This record gives sequence, structure tokens and C-alpha cells, in this order.
Amino acid sequence: MSDSPERTVSIRVRLDISYDGTDFTGWARQPGLRTVQGVLEESLGKVLREPVQLTVAGRTDAGVHAEGQVAHFDTTAEIDAGKLLHRLARFLPKDVRVTGIRPAPADFDARFSAIRRHYVYRLTTAPYGASPLQARSVVPCRPVDLDAMREASRNLLGLHDFAAFCRRREGATTVRELQRFDWDRTGDLLTAHVTADAFCWSMVRSLVGGALAVGEGRRTPDWLASLLDERSRSSSVTVAPAHGLSLIAVDYPADQDLATRNAQTREIRTVPSAGGCCGE
Repeated sequence: MSDSPERTVSIRVRLDISYDGTDFTGWARQPGLRTVQGVLEESLGKVLREPVQLTVAGRTDAGVHAEGQVAHFDTTAEIDAGKLLHRLARFLPKDVRVTGIRPAPADFDARFSAIRRHYVYRLTTAPYGASPLQARSVVPCRPVDLDAMREASRNLLGLHDFAAFCRRREGATTVRELQRFDWDRTGDLLTAHVTADAFCWSMVRSLVGGALAVGEGRRTPDWLASLLDERSRSSSVTVAPAHGLSLIAVDYPADQDLATRNAQTREIRTVPSAGGCCGE
């Protein structure tokens, strides 16, 4: 029999998460404030009887919701996903739910492995505003020209520097690939669908605010695209209210491609110059 101590094995666990962001001060843990990360880590720590530190796909701001948030953590505890899911349902407050738990490969990183993130922004043009059951997630707005908004939004698609639409963070790039930005209408409800490989701080809400200025006739569709030439946040763009925004899904590559994706995400990108190999 060997006298060597038993080796402790750590496993990686993926969580799928949904929350109503109204009463949270955003995702990220902050001393003395109620945050999604803080509530989840506290509950997980009690259930697993060890400290838990979560890494998340998208650090949502105060008031922003999530229907498809993803996070991961490492643990030495034995995990029974079904039992843990039921125990967390009893421990967690009603405005945050863990909807899925599964083992993840060692290379899986909720943040760096993501290949795209999907958001929706919900508005209503009803003259009485949002209905009571929608008041925490739907923003009232004036009647709009939806065709003009669709044109303006379509002109932003592709790989660009979105500095005009982002609050600056030191050392962070504002180059993003906007893959989808379109609108649909169901009765009085307007929904913006926004997808990109990643988003910088306040980017989605600024995109929506800019499109609304076009839809309300205060700006032209060409104006929104012209902001891509700016290299700092534009004071002409109004940031839409937080509570209309929800992260609905995050996409990841196949397991064998996770390490490659992690390395790609950490690279600092630039926008290709006009006339280069890939210019139009």
C-alpha cells in the first residue's frame, strides 16, 4: 500500500442560468451589493461546502436580464447534476435560476470559448405603455418607422470598430463582428435581435438607442453607419434603458475546438484596412 497522499481531482462544471436583472446590481460581484454572481456563488458554496468562483460568458449590467447565460467553475466535490439542480432551486431566490448543470471539458471556458452571443431588446409602441406582466422587461417607445430602423441596423453588420457605441474600458478593444442586427414586430411589441462574437460595454443598448433615433425620425439611416468612423464614444447616441435587454443564448464550438477558440479570443483584433486582401 502506498503512503502517498490521495490526489485531489478537480472537475469543470458548466451552468446554464436565467435571471431577472431588475433587483441586481449587474452580474459581477461587488462588496455590499446584491449581484447575480454573488448570490450564485454563495448558494453554490453552501451546497458544495467549498468556495466557488464563477467565470461567465457575459457580464451583464445592472437591470439587464438573461435567459441563456452560461458560467463555469472548478470543484473537487462530487457532482450529481440532477440533485444539485434541485437543491439550488430551494437555495436560490426566485429571480435567479440555474436551468442546467453538466460536466465540461477542461478546455471549456464560459467566456473565452464562446463564438457568439445572442441578445434581444424588447420595446412596445402601445399607447398605454408596457403591460403589467411585461413592465420589468419591455420598454415603451413612440411609434417608429420600422423599415428605416432595419436599413440603419443592416448597415452596421460586419467587422468594425464600434468605439462610438461603447463605454471605454482601459486596455479593451472595441473591434467586434456584428453578425445580426434586425427587428421584428408582433402587434405593438418590437424586438431587436442582436448577435456578435462579443460585445463591449453598453454596445447593444447603444445600438438600439441609435436605431430608435432613426425610427423616430430624429436621424437618418446613414447617420448610424457614419458613427463607425469615430474612435471614441459618441455623445449623440442615447443608451437605451437596461431593462429591455436580455442575453438569450451563447454558442460554443465542438469540444475538440475549444482550446483553439480560447487562443483566438485572447488575440487583439483590428479592422482590416481598405484595399487589403479582404477589403470590399
